[in-house]
Amino acid sequence: MKQILKLSSFLLLVALIVSGCNSKSGSEEPLDVKFGYVGDLFKFKDAYVGNSSAVGNIVSRLESAEQFKGFELKTDEEPYGIILNYSVEESEQDYKGIVIYNATFLFTLIQNADWITFNFANEEYTITKEKLQNWYGEDFTGMQSEDEVKTFIQKHLDDENKVKQLFN
Repeated sequence: MKQILKLSSFLLLVALIVSGCNSKSGSEEPLDVKFGYVGDLFKFKDAYVGNSSAVGNIVSRLESAEQFKGFELKTDEEPYGIILNYSVEESEQDYKGIVIYNATFLFTLIQNADWITFNFANEEYTITKEKLQNWYGEDFTGMQSEDEVKTFIQKHLDDENKVKQLFN
């Protein structure tokens, strides 16, 4: 009986050591602040504003996610919206890039989002889906991959004058 107990204890210890060495910490993709970390965002495609889990998961994988502080969902009446709070202290141009990038992904993935307010440390921007689609000149909500959305966004972010037009 003692031998079985010793063997069980030994096997348990080995299992604990092996599982500790097999930890996934540090194996996730690092955040890429300039272009955002995405990593399987399209599993949340067709989410709704009322799904706080999906909204939180999406935002936590986008640009400036490490400075994301929380959100509010406005679902009492249409139009439905999202308020995102960040502790980012960047230049105005950087804020605008974050707004365009994150709003494009959110409007692409969340079916019924009509507007999003971005609260930064010292700036606030509200953007509507309609205004963003008009600025792009096409409907982007039917895109089916992260790479497709990233390429689409980057093509438009390269033109500083065009970016200024969206916020005037």
